[in-house]
Amino acid sequence: MRFYLLILPLLLPFTLLLADAPPGEALQVGFAETDITPKVEKKTVYMAGFGHNRKATGVHDKLKARAVVLAHGKEKIALVAVDLVGLFHPQVESVRKKLPGFTYVLVSSTHNHEGPDTLGLWGPSPFQSGVDAVYLDEVEKQIVSAVQAADAARKPASARIGKANAPELLHDAREPFVKHDELIALVFRDKDEKPIGSIVQWNCHPETLGDKNTQISGDFVGYAVEALRTKYRCPVVYLTGTVGGLMTSLHVEIKNAAGEALKDGTFEKTARYGELLAETAERALKAAKPLKLTPLQAKKRIVYLPLDNKLFLLARQLGVLKREAFRWTGDPYKAEAIREIQGDKPLCTRSEVAWLRLGDLDIAAIPGEIYPELVLDKVQTPADPGADFPDAAVEPAIYKQLRGPHRMIIGLANDEIGYIVPKRQWDEKAPFCYGRKKAQYGEVNSLGPNTAPLLCRAFQDLVRGNRSP
Repeated sequence: MRFYLLILPLLLPFTLLLADAPPGEALQVGFAETDITPKVEKKTVYMAGFGHNRKATGVHDKLKARAVVLAHGKEKIALVAVDLVGLFHPQVESVRKKLPGFTYVLVSSTHNHEGPDTLGLWGPSPFQSGVDAVYLDEVEKQIVSAVQAADAARKPASARIGKANAPELLHDAREPFVKHDELIALVFRDKDEKPIGSIVQWNCHPETLGDKNTQISGDFVGYAVEALRTKYRCPVVYLTGTVGGLMTSLHVEIKNAAGEALKDGTFEKTARYGELLAETAERALKAAKPLKLTPLQAKKRIVYLPLDNKLFLLARQLGVLKREAFRWTGDPYKAEAIREIQGDKPLCTRSEVAWLRLGDLDIAAIPGEIYPELVLDKVQTPADPGADFPDAAVEPAIYKQLRGPHRMIIGLANDEIGYIVPKRQWDEKAPFCYGRKKAQYGEVNSLGPNTAPLLCRAFQDLVRGNRSP
């Protein structure tokens, strides 16, 4: 026994070496990006996010598909962000078919309001789609290329995570005023401590350039990414989070070096906002702590959501919204595909929620623009007397389901279903909430009042392992 105690200090380093995972089992990370800028000089490009018939007159800065691939053992996960207003679930499923060998592929949109219409809602008129099918095909190809290049660039990496709050960079455009003002930043480094790449997640509409701009741009996202790329000399993937409710860069007071307020709708304000966002990310990374990101796990669940929005139904009938419809049966996990609308039978749409557990980091992947109240468990209680459903149950909050040491949300993940509004804050009918003379903005771009309850419950079921998808 004494002999063992004497040689234990000599054996300990060897024992720890044996306990380490083999080199092939270490976390590997790769980054890449591709160009998805539309060719405005060759055909008309209708710009998304505001009104109809806003035609692009040029390109101010390029749009990108940015990808990061994480691999560990037999598991491999890709996270992709595109500088677009949104992509529908069928496009994401098409991308996945072209990327065999991945445990999970997540495609999110930044919700850029200064890029092309990729959903159909912003064409020359309310009755005409603005989507260019050829362009969408090219976007799919470039997403696949970005993932493949990131996969080929993988190398062993360590990770650190940091957080910073920046309420001054958000304007909440809808009562009750609840901001999700937490920025999450991750940095990956190789064995020599050189940066391999970074991920930044923030909760804001990229719409600083406003509705009068006619030049293609990534809005503040492009400026923030470029500032961080220059600072850390590595690729950066920007992910959108909680943007409903309405989290926006418009009306945020931004000043130049001389202390003068910069105007919405200008590239000067957009650039400065991006720089300030990059500084917030730098602040987060300065306080970053080591992060264990293995093992890699991903679970998804298909969910069917009733299509109650009459404008969306009309747009589908007119071919403006081209998306498969299903017959709503009351079960969010089962539905029957239909080819034609029959009478007044209710319809629903097919979407997806996902939960990624990457070691100590839990990620919620939500397919639209979720309100901060639903993420942070801040749904108004009691409801305003003017609410349409004041007695509706409060939805299970997204962040309450994430029990890991660290958590993050990715919005517009694998789909864009519009605003996800707490049911007890739904307000279409008079009398309106907060003594207003007219309804606030939001419901017009939502599937319906039951979207939030069904979606939040589906995410809770997914995390808890309830019911088979």
